[in-house]
Parts: sequence; structure tokens; C-alpha cells
Amino acid sequence: MNWTCDRRQKGSEVKTDVLIIGGGLAGLALADALQRAGTDFLLLEARDRFGGRIKTEVVGEGYYDMGPAWFWPGQPRIAHLINRLGLRRFDQHYEGILSFEDESGRVERGRGYASMQGSWRLDGGLQQLITGLAAMLPEHRKRLNTKVMRLEHSANGVTAMLNDGTEVYAHRIALAIPPRLAAQSIEFAPALKTEAMQAMSATPTWMAGQAKALAVYEKPFWRAEGLSGDAMSRHGPIVEIHDASPASSPGGALFGFIGVPPDQRQNKEALRAHILAQLVRLFGPAAAEPIELLVKDWAFDPHTATQQDRQPLFSHPSYGLPSSLQNLWDGQIVFAGTEVASQFGGYLEGALEAAEAAASTLNSNHFQLVDSARR
Repeated sequence: MNWTCDRRQKGSEVKTDVLIIGGGLAGLALADALQRAGTDFLLLEARDRFGGRIKTEVVGEGYYDMGPAWFWPGQPRIAHLINRLGLRRFDQHYEGILSFEDESGRVERGRGYASMQGSWRLDGGLQQLITGLAAMLPEHRKRLNTKVMRLEHSANGVTAMLNDGTEVYAHRIALAIPPRLAAQSIEFAPALKTEAMQAMSATPTWMAGQAKALAVYEKPFWRAEGLSGDAMSRHGPIVEIHDASPASSPGGALFGFIGVPPDQRQNKEALRAHILAQLVRLFGPAAAEPIELLVKDWAFDPHTATQQDRQPLFSHPSYGLPSSLQNLWDGQIVFAGTEVASQFGGYLEGALEAAEAAASTLNSNHFQLVDSARR
């Protein structure tokens, strides 16, 4: 049996071979792989944009990443994708004197090391990857503002109930969202085994508890003063700062990870005031009046994080696909997000790694279904 994708108006019924839930980098890369293999699919994204945790803000002529910002040598999949889309990478700036702020707010120079030295950024922001992949997918194969509420398993496949009343019938489901988010936001019928639900809930969503701040300036003034833009702080509210200036526009920017726990950073006006005061301490009076101060708190993004994700992570989680999440519903659920990647779990490369593995599984199943129908 090989279903041809039949899509009608919202509130009706849709049929497809593979339903991809989640339009971040992993979901888009999986959709691209399925399309190139001739496998029928439908890609659903709950947000009003594609990209997931990749979010690039535009200020003037500059592009600034508020989610992941870096990638590294030795990551072949993202390097291949950048070349395929005709994009340009550039080296993270690190030259100059580092700054350190102790517990009392006293600033020292030349202490520490350039932790992001050797990393790369993408000219135009990482949203370029998302825009490029999404543009290659036919419009009828992708939907925004579409949330899967319930998945029902039967002998013939899986039925997905959407927030707009549509029912999607698919042979297989690809979960390209964090396992923990899937466990808490989707109803499974029949219920998945306890071991599977526990494994999904126990998988930390990478960087979901983070909040990030970015101050945009007319130019990177700190460089003229011999400062690298790198800073570490034990005083806060930002605990780690890097130069986030774009490569092909004159603007400058300082990017930082906010170290205040999620439940203690909800007074946005007070948080912004403390951020600016800290930047002045570290980089001088010129830091007091940025063109724009951007703050993105991922811990309270309902399409990224759950309550569990507000607990701090003190090390990189051990990611991969546990045995309890394999062959669910007779193999009709396939995990495809970065948290299940065995080598680069949590990174951009991990999203592409997981998508690659899922595509191999789904495309193999597609051809098995076609062969079965022909017999």
C-alpha cells in the first residue's frame, strides 16, 4: 500500500505516508531528504515560523542569532548543507583582552580564555539554513500554526488529530521535536509503555532552560579598546558573554547567557536594567545605550520547553536513542530531533544527524510498503 498525499481544506481528512511533527532544522532536513527520495510526507509546525530553536533577529543591516549561534570544524553535515545552499561561514571573533567579573562585581582584565575560539558563525544568521530548506519544500507539504493534539495507533497506521480539527492518516510518524515536549504535549492512544514515557520525560531538551541577551551597537567599540568582547562573570545577571558582531555589516553586538534561574528572571524591566549595568561595568560607558537590547527566554517558550526544563543543566546530557524508544507502535513512531542523535546530540549537527538516521529508516520503510503493494 502506497498512499498518495491527499490534502483538502482544514477540518477535513488528509492522507500521507510520513507525518513529520516539528519544523525546526531536524524536521526540515528530514522533509528535504524524504522529498529527494520520493517519499510522500506532510510537515507540521506549531509555531508561526519554521526554525524551532533557531531564531535570527534583524536589527538594521545586522543579523543576530538568539538561539544557537555556532558550529565547529569536524561537523560534516552542516558544512555540506551550507555549501549546498551557497551560504558563507566566518570565524567567531576572539582577539583581544578577556574580561572577568568576580562575585562583588569587580572587573579584571586578561583573566580566562577565549572559549569560543575556533568556532564558526553563519553570515546572515542561522535562519539562512531554515529559509533555504523551507524554500525547497512544496507549499502543500508544509503547514505552520498547526499543532498535533493526539496520535491514535491502529493496524492500518496512525491518525493524528490537529488543533484545527483536521485528521491526518499516516503510515509513520516522525517526531522532530524534543522527546520531553512530545511526552507532555501529545496524547498517545493507546498509551505508550511506561518505560517509553519515562525515557521521553527524562531526556533534557538542549538549551531549553536558557535565556539569552544581545545588545546591538553602531560598531564593536570594545575592539578599539583592545577588548575581545569575551567575558565571564560570577556576579551576573549574564554569566558568559561573546562578541556577536555580524560579518558583513558595520554593527557591533555583545551576546550573553543569562545565569539567573528562570523563575527569578520574570521582571523584564529589572532584568534589562541589570544587564545594561553589567555591560557598562565590563565594557565601559559606551555600552550603556545600545541601539537595541534583545532578550529571548527559551524556558517560557511553550513550543520548546516544559516545566522540567527550567532545572539547570550542569553538563552536556548523554543523548542518543534509548532502546525503550525504538520500535514504538510496531515501528510507526520514529524519533528525529537532535536529542536522539548519538554523536552530536544537542547541536545543530545533531539535528542533521538525527534527520539523516530517520530518513534512512523511513525511506527504507517506504520502499518496503511499495514492494508489498506490488506483490
